Amino acid sequence: MTTNTSNTFNASELCSRKLWQLVNTRRNISDAELRQAVRELSERRHYLQELQGLKALDRLEQH
Repeated sequence: MTTNTSNTFNASELCSRKLWQLVNTRRNISDAELRQAVRELSERRHYLQELQGLKALDRLEQH
């Protein structure tokens, strides 16, 4: 029996703390996934001050 598992990144499935860890460390995350994580956090209105400190919201608006 074989299974076909898809490992797609869906920011809406992660908790805010995990999203923040991904954004803050930027390890093993593509630019598209980073933008998705920042967008999700900003829509949730979580970690806004921290995102502004990283200028992540500014980069999100540029794309």
